[in-house]
Amino acid sequence: MKRTIIVFALSLCFATSVFAKDIIDTAVANGNFKTLATALTAADLIDTLKGPGPFTVFAPTDKAFAKIPKADLEALLKDKAKLSAVLTYHVVAGKVMAADVKTGKVKTVQGSELNVSVNSTKKPYSESITTVKVDNATVIIADIVADNGVIHVIDAVVMPK
Repeated sequence: MKRTIIVFALSLCFATSVFAKDIIDTAVANGNFKTLATALTAADLIDTLKGPGPFTVFAPTDKAFAKIPKADLEALLKDKAKLSAVLTYHVVAGKVMAADVKTGKVKTVQGSELNVSVNSTKKPYSESITTVKVDNATVIIADIVADNGVIHVIDAVVMPK
């Protein structure tokens, strides 16, 4: 009986490590980040975000990228340096969960600072509602955990100053 339990426990540990996903794999599996994946590939940032991290990524959805005029987005995808700057502006070193987010400035991997604002409101007969803004984008889904960090989904592409 003891041997069966040990084998099962080892099998469970192995299965967990085999199926673990990094930030890139987690985003791709979600299905709402095709444009982000294309942009990360064009900027040669896939290997970086598959690295050990940890990273916090404010990930714009396909709908967020669709807000950028088509010609501007196409030009951005062709300008590797500018694209890399925009994408790394969405990444913060370390794993910052939603519960740890505070109003203020946070330094990005790109080098500039994002303006983060946290606004909690309490409505009668309901739980308080917290809204987090990152520059002009709103976090619409928080705490998608990956092996090497966390993804917070945002509704707009933020641009470095």
